[in-house]
This record gives sequence, C-alpha cells and structure tokens, in this order.
Amino acid sequence: MPLLRPSRLTRLQRWQRTQASFWRQMAQRPLSLIGTLIVLGFIFLAIFGPMLAPYRYDEFIRDEENRRLTRVAPSWEHPFGIDKDSRDVFSRVIWGARGIITLPGAATALSVALGTMLGLALGYYGGLFDEIISRALDSLLSIPALVLALVALGILGPSPLTIILVVVLLYTPIVARVIRSATLNLRASGYVEAARLRGESGIYILFSEILPGVLPALIVEAALRFSYAIFLVASLGFLGLGVQPPSPDWGKMVEEASGEYANAPWALYFPAAAIALLVISVNLMADGLRRIFRHEGSLP
Repeated sequence: MPLLRPSRLTRLQRWQRTQASFWRQMAQRPLSLIGTLIVLGFIFLAIFGPMLAPYRYDEFIRDEENRRLTRVAPSWEHPFGIDKDSRDVFSRVIWGARGIITLPGAATALSVALGTMLGLALGYYGGLFDEIISRALDSLLSIPALVLALVALGILGPSPLTIILVVVLLYTPIVARVIRSATLNLRASGYVEAARLRGESGIYILFSEILPGVLPALIVEAALRFSYAIFLVASLGFLGLGVQPPSPDWGKMVEEASGEYANAPWALYFPAAAIALLVISVNLMADGLRRIFRHEGSLP
C-alpha cells in the first residue's frame, strides 16, 4: 500500500492543478465564467429541482375557499405567477429543467460517442471506407435539421426515445466530421508512427494515441451540440412534437401560453426566458472552452 500512495497523490495533485488552471483561465473571460456557472446552476436544478419546487408541476393552485386560481400575476407567493390552468409557473419551470437538461444531454452524449468513434475510424483508416461513409454523412447534413426532425417524428410519433433518435441522427454526422478532420492532422504524428512500429493494434492507436489529441476539439463540439440540442428539443415542444402534457416542457409551456398572452403574459415570458438563458449560457461556456483549448493549448 505505501508504494501506491505517491502515485495516487500525484494523480490527485494533477487533477487539482487541472481544475485550478481551468477556472483561472475561465475567470479571465467573465462572460464565459458567468455562462458556465449558470449552466451548472441549471444542472443543479435538474437534479434537485423537484425537491426545491414549492408545488408539483401538475398541482392546481386554490384559494382559501378551494376555488382554482387562474391567470394570477407574479407575487411573493408565486414569483412567476399562475397560468390559465391554475398551475404555478415557477414550479413548472423548475420541474422542466430536468427534461430540458437530461433529454438533450443524453442525446448529445450518444451523438458525441458515436460521432467520435466514426470520425476516428474515418480519419485513421481513410480509403474507400472514408469516401463512402463521408458522402453518406454529407447527404444527411444537406437536409435541414427541423425538416428531418419533423419527418422522423411524424413517422415514429412523439416520444422521448424518438427525440433522442432524431438528435443522434442529426448531430452524429457533424461530430464525426469534426473528429475526422482532427484525426487526419494527427495520424501522421511521430508518436502515432512509433505506435505502429511497435506493432500496436488500430484500436489501441485510435483510443490511446489519437483520442487524447482530439479531446479539446471534442469537448468544444460537445458543448455546441448540447446548446443546439436544447434549442431543437424546445422547438419540437413548441410545435407539439416534444414531451407531451402535462409534463412541464418549456417549449410546450411557451406554446400553451402564446394563446393567453393578452391575459397572462408572464406564463410565456418566464419559460421563454429560461430557454434563452440556458442556450446563451451554454454558448458562452463553449466559447470559453474554445478559447482555452485552441488559443492557449489544452489544460495541463
């Protein structure tokens, strides 16, 4: 055991230095730092929001005489007001954070994983395999994202699984192209050639030699895809093709409140503001990551 302790301490110290370096460089860009902290705040709401919300997302708010309250303006008791269906908008926005984070997050993670593996293989092996798959990916990219999403949801029907499938279908080709380009720049590197001369397998070279070199580009691309996935999921919810009521989908909340704008504008403002704030914050975070990795090198 004593022999293992120094290496553990070294790994711990390296991790601490990496974290300190990341936050120090992020702090040099206040907008990116604010965006990152807001994203972390939304993730916190996604995890603990249902425990913090004063009401359930489908709970009807009633007065002392057990009558439903509708279209009540924001107040201290109901900070975001009450919608036309007697539901607390503040609680629904908090509950909706879980769906707007987990659904695009899961779809983005799957897209990034598939796109990374495909991009590594295309960039490293090349040849006819690269030509055929790249042309197929270009064909998918030529179709507008929303059109492809509407066609897929029209055929398969709206459901969380279908939405994940749509996002994966849309974003895997984009991630694959980015990783393929980065792999092409690395496959002729000296350490990759040395691994070949040692007789290492292609899988080992891809994941042990090339993957660490493309991680900066991959992290930035993943953050960008996440922001686009959030906006796409919210757009599908607005069109009625996302998560179905009474689930507190922010896009669906905006759609439901748009017809009541004259009587209860707050029911539209707050979920729309939450979508905009989250998307802008993710983009600010992605911009900070891009600057750190591309202009100042990867973190130590």
